[in-house]
Amino acid sequence: MESNKLEDVLKGWRLIFRALGHRNYRLFFGGQGISLIGTWMQQTAMSWLVYHRTNSAFLLGLVGFSGQIPALFLMPLAGVLTDRWNRHQILVITQSLAMVQAFILAFLDLTGALNLPQILFLSFFLGLVNAFDMPTRQAFVVDLVARREDVGNAIALNSFIFNGARLLGPSLGGFLIFLLGEGVCFLLNGLSFLAVLAALLAMKIPAEKEKALGSPLRAQLKEGFTYALGFSPIRSILLFLSLISLVGMGYVTLMPVFAKDILHGGPDTLGFLMAASGLGALMGAIFLASRKSVLGLGKIIALASFIFGLGILIFSLSRIFLVSLLTLAFAGFGMMVQMASSNTILQTIVDDDKRGRVMSLFTLAFMGMAPLGSLLAGSLAHWIGAPLTLLIAGVLCLGASFLFQWRLPRLRAMIRPIYLQKGILNNMPE
Repeated sequence: MESNKLEDVLKGWRLIFRALGHRNYRLFFGGQGISLIGTWMQQTAMSWLVYHRTNSAFLLGLVGFSGQIPALFLMPLAGVLTDRWNRHQILVITQSLAMVQAFILAFLDLTGALNLPQILFLSFFLGLVNAFDMPTRQAFVVDLVARREDVGNAIALNSFIFNGARLLGPSLGGFLIFLLGEGVCFLLNGLSFLAVLAALLAMKIPAEKEKALGSPLRAQLKEGFTYALGFSPIRSILLFLSLISLVGMGYVTLMPVFAKDILHGGPDTLGFLMAASGLGALMGAIFLASRKSVLGLGKIIALASFIFGLGILIFSLSRIFLVSLLTLAFAGFGMMVQMASSNTILQTIVDDDKRGRVMSLFTLAFMGMAPLGSLLAGSLAHWIGAPLTLLIAGVLCLGASFLFQWRLPRLRAMIRPIYLQKGILNNMPE
């Protein structure tokens, strides 16, 4: 009996981590896992550095805006290039440039030369790099798994390492800021990129067929928009994700305000708050990785958005540290599940030759709205306070989740023929 229970447990873990059976994905998973810890350390250190020096929620939002605004304008173009160029080579270039940015940031801070204009410029530079890196990484996942049925699991495991790093990175970053200062976090982030570059160079990527450039770049850009926005399920998922990101993701930007002014803590408090959100997101990733099918993800998107909105609403009202940690864990779970479920559905229904362009719009919806959300959250917090700002955001997210749930039956009916065509199901419930 005990051996059967052990075998069932092992089968469960094999199901959760089945995409790691692919060598290239295993390399990607390991390299990204190390690099992303450094990325979250740098983000935590940057937020604390800016707010500690300026004590301004607006400038905190402005730095977030400068690092994310390039995505708003460049990601559609990046999607076209992802469909035209070698994705593996693009990632080697973008990860190398991100490493250079981290080393420059570390050098300036450790020598005492770092100032706000330099922070804004370097944040903007990293935003330019990420505008090409993020959609390429999203589309590259499909190239790393030989079995198409493992794509959903690979996407969930991507979220797992992202949020595992989100759990460890801010906590470690807060501890290092307290002991050694922000510059060490920037330096360690630069070194962490060596892991992902080594993983990328060790991959055995089959020689790609020469990608036909086809129509001019402008025409392909228009084709991508027409394809994505002309099909209601893709359009609805992208618009819903954009709204949640715009009004809800400002909670990350305002975290230093809550850590310092609301909960009266220091960088360690900020690290714990970020880690709580990461822990919830990590649990969400495990939940999705354990699923065997894409069926039912529409309902999960609506429910996860509701959980996210409720989490940040209660967080805005909390003045108790433990309550804040718990509500952020719920918010992190909801945001991650909503984002990864949306990604999985899109990757499942999209045409292969337009995958890069649709993934660029997905990344634009998730990350491209974030700069506007950061600036909006920072500006509103400056005038009406951070708690009221997040209270409004939570209410709007709750309303959006009900709207998506109302639209869901019609979207499911449109997706059903695609699932039938791809053999995902034989009979889909009405």
